[in-house]
Amino acid sequence: MTRCRLCGSATPASVVDLGATPPCESFLAADQLDQPEPAYPLHLRVCTACWLAQIPPLITPEETFQEYAYFSSYSTSWVEHARTFVADAVQRLGLGTDGSEAFVVEVASNDGYLLKHVVDRGIRCLGIEPSVNVGAAARDAGVPTLTEFLSPDTGSAVRAEHGPADLVVANNVYAHIPDVVGFTQGLRALVADDGWVSIEVQHLLTLIEENQYDTIYHEHFQYYTVASAIRALASGGLALVDVELLPTHGGSIRLWARPAEVAGEPSQRVADVLAREKAAGLQELSGYAEFAARVAKVRRDLLKFLIEAAERGETVVGYGAPGKGNTLLNHCGIRPDLLAYTVDRNPYKHGRFTPGTRIPILPPEQIAADKPDYVLVLPWNLRAELTEQLSFVHDWGGRLVFPIPELSIVEVTSVKEGTA
Repeated sequence: MTRCRLCGSATPASVVDLGATPPCESFLAADQLDQPEPAYPLHLRVCTACWLAQIPPLITPEETFQEYAYFSSYSTSWVEHARTFVADAVQRLGLGTDGSEAFVVEVASNDGYLLKHVVDRGIRCLGIEPSVNVGAAARDAGVPTLTEFLSPDTGSAVRAEHGPADLVVANNVYAHIPDVVGFTQGLRALVADDGWVSIEVQHLLTLIEENQYDTIYHEHFQYYTVASAIRALASGGLALVDVELLPTHGGSIRLWARPAEVAGEPSQRVADVLAREKAAGLQELSGYAEFAARVAKVRRDLLKFLIEAAERGETVVGYGAPGKGNTLLNHCGIRPDLLAYTVDRNPYKHGRFTPGTRIPILPPEQIAADKPDYVLVLPWNLRAELTEQLSFVHDWGGRLVFPIPELSIVEVTSVKEGTA
């Protein structure tokens, strides 16, 4: 990487180098196990001019999202998060409450997990989703969905056909696009001149502070602070109005933006978060200096635990097959000799194998059948939800293991934690 993709400045500085891994959602079928598997460098850098953290765009969104393995509706807590957001947004923006017809567009709408709540309220909506398979699932659920990537041309075409959107939602997609300027211009093309854009994206501040390095993967081309998000939004004619700090994905920001002409002054919350980021040193290289060392410790601790468990003859299996889990497994070099299998609620992944590490993915019922000593929880961001879902492992004395932000072992009965 020789140039920042947002501001064009030369040679962003290294933050952490995770080696080379396959794309995290490239799950393997059984007949692919004897075939070559491409791997790409995974090296996070930060631009010292605009402070956008980023990885090189070595894969294209088209390679990842034409057929996608992630269905949002399989996360109970995420569906509830979406329902709450819709209820709050309708109230906050007064969508449809004054007798006029409101229009909501969600970009990267996945399987309709969010817009189904908009449909239930009788508000006109449209999803824009590039993945053919999950877009089809959304339409089957009654959510109007266009199978396209967002670009300035797509945004203009949707506006011409359907009218401008009162609210454009872009949850967990702003990191997934290498052309951040073109995507932002697409958002501006969609939104009404007096409308609103709501973007949720992981917060680089918590990623650094909480060692959440497994959320670095090839689908995530950039990693935002509020400061760098302001610059990114401005590249497409949008201005930040407000920000909310969210617990989702280990710590996210919800950015409320409007067309720059009507935005006005940002809220006090924007100033407060900017001050926190500055105090953490994220606008100078010193704020990133110790991250690589803390990442290395996570790797050593997890490997030590797995090796010692194997030497004691204890069994360890995984729960979940998220993209972040594949970064962790590949960076640590974990194979089926240390993690016999993992399970996932998504039937699409059953019978497949994790990219790079070739760990089998089975239905969740396999855990109760095998009664392992430990369950390594890969979607650690759903800790509360999964601790409750997996409480049955107490029946045979099993324990849960969370690898991030540091290795911890959970006794499910009393949910007591001990650092391993």
